Amino acid sequence: MTTLISSQSLQLDTADGTLFEDLSFTLNVGDRIGLIGHNGSGKSTLLRLLAGTLEATSGEIRRARQCRMQIVEQHLPARLGRLSLRDALLDALDSPADAWRADSLIAELGFAPEHAPVRADALSGGQHSRLLIGRALLKEPNVLLLDEPGNHLDLPSMLWLEGFLQRFRGGFILVSHDARLLDNVTRASWILRDRRLYAFDAPCSGARGYLAQMDEAARARHGAQQKEIDRLAASSRRLAIWGKTYDNEDLARKAKAMQKRVDALKDEQVFVTRGAPWRLVLSGEALPGRRLLELDHLAVRPADGLPVLFDTGPQSIRCGDRVALIGANGSGKSSLLRQCWRALASGGEDGIAFHGKAAIGYYDQSLKQLDDAASLSDALEPFARIAEQERRKALIRAGFAYERHGQTVATLSGGERSRLLFLALSLARHHFLLLDEPTNHLDLEGKEQLAGALAEFTGGFLLVSHERALIEAACQRFWVVKDGRLTEWQDADTAYRSLAGTGEPRAAADPALPVPATGEAAANSEEALLARLYELEAALAADLARKPAHQKPARQAQWRQEIRRLEARLGW
Repeated sequence: MTTLISSQSLQLDTADGTLFEDLSFTLNVGDRIGLIGHNGSGKSTLLRLLAGTLEATSGEIRRARQCRMQIVEQHLPARLGRLSLRDALLDALDSPADAWRADSLIAELGFAPEHAPVRADALSGGQHSRLLIGRALLKEPNVLLLDEPGNHLDLPSMLWLEGFLQRFRGGFILVSHDARLLDNVTRASWILRDRRLYAFDAPCSGARGYLAQMDEAARARHGAQQKEIDRLAASSRRLAIWGKTYDNEDLARKAKAMQKRVDALKDEQVFVTRGAPWRLVLSGEALPGRRLLELDHLAVRPADGLPVLFDTGPQSIRCGDRVALIGANGSGKSSLLRQCWRALASGGEDGIAFHGKAAIGYYDQSLKQLDDAASLSDALEPFARIAEQERRKALIRAGFAYERHGQTVATLSGGERSRLLFLALSLARHHFLLLDEPTNHLDLEGKEQLAGALAEFTGGFLLVSHERALIEAACQRFWVVKDGRLTEWQDADTAYRSLAGTGEPRAAADPALPVPATGEAAANSEEALLARLYELEAALAADLARKPAHQKPARQAQWRQEIRRLEARLGW
């Protein structure tokens, strides 16, 4: 197989220390690789090294003569924002005579003809991603370097991206935190962690399972080695004491020799990962049997005086309801959450009613709830009235070292601001959460932790997200915004198909309605509930029988919660 790129002993040092070291790998023709890692592990930096826009501290990267590589950036360059969509594509061509290629590509990228003269900076985030992919394709590459192209994409755009990558005939390295996308389009995975690169011939989920098995084996070997080190060290100390006490040079020499053996064993000891830099948790409280939010034909607008985006119809959310709100970008999902939050802050609005005793939290995707001028500790105070010492302990548990607590919020990265806001929401212990795109700054582990935390959240929430894995693991009700109205669907798959225009309307059951108590309808309902209960119990038992590395804790939490709900409805 023809090698296009190879690396030997690659190392990059930054002002904050070594980002990675001793990276060696090869990229062959047709390879479809997912590049995975924690935020800050160096994924985007590695792409820049491969693209040649950044030099390594040491090591080398070799590119074959036949390698035609193009990078697809995360963000639209400022100079392109002033151009029309068509002109931004033409800008990528080497000859004006090839303008027909740009014109034919517009439709292939999913743009309507009327988009061609629109300024690039007026397009949505998802359209920016398509434009940047189109510019790369005009260079006829056989390798694409894609840096989180799914960021801020709505579900239809994400499905387009998935289909494009499945059809692309060349190879690519894809940086993404979307496990579903990576599983569906890649064949191999590179995982950046602990300044090292781990390569697996498996897509994301399989590769992470193999890495977990490696970690488990490494911890076992490390533990055994540590016992031997401790035994030899204790023997060395005893011999040294005896040699000194009895003035015995032979015992002293043996003690020194044994200490050298201890030092050698420490150098040879198996490396054990430091693990994730923090763990996401959410603590909530229940208001049983109470309606947390009621919407009565609310006209959703992006702001006062602007046109209505959609009508909610009559909707309600009770304690324990986990509701996903999905739809295309610009359909009004975030506007609904902002409108609810404004109504709560202003004391009310026609069409919106909250439970009077509910503590309500809001995750704004812009992260503007945190005061830029406040220190990390002071930024938590409006959310949770607890002692400063408790706030500092919480910050340390969330991965913010003590010496950083005086740092202002304005100096944090997007991922760190997101982590701080999640910490604030957890300390406050809300009954109901409004969550607007909470995964935008989370890595794979953070997303899985969020899914597990939401699946076990004892209150209720309304979640705006395009993350299919999160929606399916954490939610049990599905609202779709399309064509100016809000419709509820029975399951996630039907909701996706309705959004794509391929689903048939099917009424979703109202989770607030009781099971009929008498007659044939009651028997049929009870039979259906029992069938579902047995199905869930079988799924849970099968997953628990797997090796720990292959289990799905978020799914297990979701199944357990649904089992408890079914048992309550059956009167068990």
